[in-house]
Amino acid sequence: MLGTLTTKEIDRLLTSQVTGRLGCVLNDQPYIVPINYVYRDAAIYAHSGPGNKIDAMRKNPLVCFQVDEVISVFNWKSAIIWGTFEELTDPAKKQQAMQGIIHRLMPLNTAPSHHPSHGIVSSETDLANKEIIIYRINITQKSGRFEQPSDF
Repeated sequence: MLGTLTTKEIDRLLTSQVTGRLGCVLNDQPYIVPINYVYRDAAIYAHSGPGNKIDAMRKNPLVCFQVDEVISVFNWKSAIIWGTFEELTDPAKKQQAMQGIIHRLMPLNTAPSHHPSHGIVSSETDLANKEIIIYRINITQKSGRFEQPSDF
């Protein structure tokens, strides 16, 4: 059976996952990359080092984001959201967003160690040469679909 996810079901899917795919436009071409994220306050929060996706979103802040949960080829949920990229610059908001990301990802880390690209370090001085850009996707629209066996 195919169906449409409700807004609540989309929110639950976004909350339950930690990796999704971010779509943007790079040099007039579609560009999609996987990102780790946290869904909070009806927005997607993520971080990155400098690079193609940040350059692309700074140039054109219109983005889409896709997340799914696949149990089997005939039992899955998928959601896509559209929104705008916003780079966080306020230190308190950046810290709060990064803490949310770390708290969401760390329980899933099976081999704890330094992860400077994720802001997880033993000491603040370990981040001295790492530029971490923290951003939010402000959601303007969302849609979701699912498939499940008819006997559910």
